[in-house]
Amino acid sequence: MKIICSLVLALLAAGISPAQTTKPSAAKTSAPPREAFPLWPEGAPGALGKEDKDIPTLTPYFANATKATGAAMVICPGGGYGGLAPHEGRDYAMWLNEQGIAGFVLKYRLGSGGYKHPAMMQDVNRAIRTVRGRAAAWKLDPRRVGLMGSSAGGHLASTGLTHFDGGKAEDADVIERASSRPDLGVLCYPVITMGPNTHAGSKRNLLGDNPNPELVKLLSNELQVSKDTPPTFLFHTAEDAAVKVENSLDFAAALQRHGVPFSMHIYPKGRHGIGLGTGQWDPDARHPWTTQLAFWLKEQGFAKQDH
Repeated sequence: MKIICSLVLALLAAGISPAQTTKPSAAKTSAPPREAFPLWPEGAPGALGKEDKDIPTLTPYFANATKATGAAMVICPGGGYGGLAPHEGRDYAMWLNEQGIAGFVLKYRLGSGGYKHPAMMQDVNRAIRTVRGRAAAWKLDPRRVGLMGSSAGGHLASTGLTHFDGGKAEDADVIERASSRPDLGVLCYPVITMGPNTHAGSKRNLLGDNPNPELVKLLSNELQVSKDTPPTFLFHTAEDAAVKVENSLDFAAALQRHGVPFSMHIYPKGRHGIGLGTGQWDPDARHPWTTQLAFWLKEQGFAKQDH
């Protein structure tokens, strides 16, 4: 398989503001979002109760019909497996809508809610199955369902890219019959490893204080890449003080070894959690990574082509 790897070193002015969660005006959305819905109507496997924290959901944001390409992306916001950052969920979905891609923001179960692995992996796999299984009803292409995540959400996305299956053909639940393999991945300043270069808070919330070494290895996703891992776009900043850039570098190296196409962009400057650029919805202050991602998504047949 031909390796597609572009390493872009682009200067970014220092002083990017930390993540904010300012709610964008409704006028900014390409299409009104539908209501969030539970991934398991009868309750998630291993649920500890019936409160909001126990109910993983998807919130769809559909692209305007004049732009829609039929592609979709499940989005995993970051937050150290202890919270969910809106600017890495809703804002990404709105940006994807601009590219003609439907965005599905995943509210997955968290360590702060009493959950540990495998609950989070169950949620992301179910999210991919759900979008693929309902693709016809939503006028989407089941062969173009991607997975995107930032920070700890990037770890969950990288888990989805490396821990998937083809579905259970005879399952009574039609959603469970669908494959959970994403068709591509987008990882933004992701946590990848549970080893020495991990983000300690994410590891603790996901695996607990003293996890089994085999579990640490299993969820160190740079070790789980195979030839079947989907093509992946990665972006990170070299000065990220929260999640070391080695996370992205090691995942990209694993993709290279296994012949998986990827596009990687490392920027010298930029704080952790910048989202689309400033940590808030601002179409006039987009980081260059969004331009590179838009180009790559066109190459992958996900985004609307320029004419």
